[in-house]
Amino acid sequence: MSISSTIKSIQDIMRKDVGVDGDAQRIGQLVWLLFLKIFDDRELEWELLDDNYKSPIPESCRWRTWAADAEGMTGDELKEFVDGMLFPTLQNLGDYSNTPSAFVVRSVFEDAYNYMKSGQLLRQVINKIQEGVDFNKAQERHEFGNLYEQLLRDLQNAGNAGEFYTPRPVTEFMVRMVDPKLDEKVMDPACGTGGFLTCAIEHKRKHYVNTAEDERTLQASIFGVEKKPLPHLLATTNMILHGIEVPNQIRHDNTLSRPLISWTPKERVDCIVANPPFGGMEEDGIETNFPATFRTRETADLFLVLIMHLLKDGGRAAVVLPDGFLFGEGIKSRIKEKLLTECNLHTIVRLPNGVFNPYTGIKTNLLFFTKGIPTKQVWFYEHQYPAGVKSYNKTKPMRIEEFEVEQAWWGNEDDGFAARVENEFAWKVSVEELQARNWNLDCKNPHIGEQISHDPDELLRDYNQMQADITQLRDQLKAVLAEALERQA
Repeated sequence: MSISSTIKSIQDIMRKDVGVDGDAQRIGQLVWLLFLKIFDDRELEWELLDDNYKSPIPESCRWRTWAADAEGMTGDELKEFVDGMLFPTLQNLGDYSNTPSAFVVRSVFEDAYNYMKSGQLLRQVINKIQEGVDFNKAQERHEFGNLYEQLLRDLQNAGNAGEFYTPRPVTEFMVRMVDPKLDEKVMDPACGTGGFLTCAIEHKRKHYVNTAEDERTLQASIFGVEKKPLPHLLATTNMILHGIEVPNQIRHDNTLSRPLISWTPKERVDCIVANPPFGGMEEDGIETNFPATFRTRETADLFLVLIMHLLKDGGRAAVVLPDGFLFGEGIKSRIKEKLLTECNLHTIVRLPNGVFNPYTGIKTNLLFFTKGIPTKQVWFYEHQYPAGVKSYNKTKPMRIEEFEVEQAWWGNEDDGFAARVENEFAWKVSVEELQARNWNLDCKNPHIGEQISHDPDELLRDYNQMQADITQLRDQLKAVLAEALERQA
């Protein structure tokens, strides 16, 4: 049975349990169980490699002791063990072991929860995991990676505004262009389930890891912070899946809840790759961690200020931001002024509609910048759909090959991208022109005239928008006239 059918049958069992309500809870339940199974499989490997290996988990709470035997505890006995023994022990692991791996397990269980009410159904789920998942088989590990991404998508479909899975081609392209070297610290301050960080790990392994010492350097160079419990648990599991032995650099925290000035120079990093949540608002008080001139409760804006601050001089970043940031005024203009005067915002890749479907239809952009050198000009590149594709969807997702055009055009930052040439999809705008536009970065492609659309949906949308604009104008005129008449009276 393949891993994906195992997971499907597990979710079917969970649907029978009165305690589990909806996709998010099913995935939360599944993931802490998978985490313990994966951790146990990895421990078998570590025990073979190191005779002195000592588990951070007490013997009675290790998967192999209470879960692996298909004829083991079940019913009320199992339910009482999980709720009364397993969870309290793992949530207070510091009393038993203070190793980094104990810290990881504890932070994973801090906000995990056993939703299942039936010990019999829980035993069925555990047995399915025991039979169906062997993380020490290389083929299964690879398949599990794909399945894992499917789980993330399911979670996103049950998720909240502003949070969504970044398509793999986008993360891969961003990491390739930033090109983190072996010893460079890579950070994602809103790491979600860890997609950018796993891409960075794979990139470093492919290009820069040649020895066991190199691997140790890589392991110490990856940093992430995620404030929501379930994505944090998924990110930690994702790191273990990608061979990060003790992923204690993936913290469960809100990066924005710390005053900007309290980040020390020692905490600065070389590379940041991120898709900060946008469209969301931070809770009251968070903005006071930022200088008055950049105070806003809009999450993505605060993250951009933080990212600029966290980069070392010469540090490089790639960030996903919505169109609204490019043309926004007020505080957004001040943030853009800071970005263009303190960093070299050398490239904006404008993505077409539908990249983030079905999570959002908002148009997005990839901003690439280097800290410490002011911008002289910004290059724009308008990413095109592949031939025959009008929008992305489940059957026609975005593919990494699409970015080969941008990669071939990209050139080298060391010589100021001297090889870049304008073409029908690429153009540049000087910083003087952007300043004259009050830092509006929503620059249209000058090589393409006004596109006339004959798509009925689009025409209807435009018509409705025009009707709304006319109504609004009429109401304004009425108000002005009424005021003028009152004055005359």
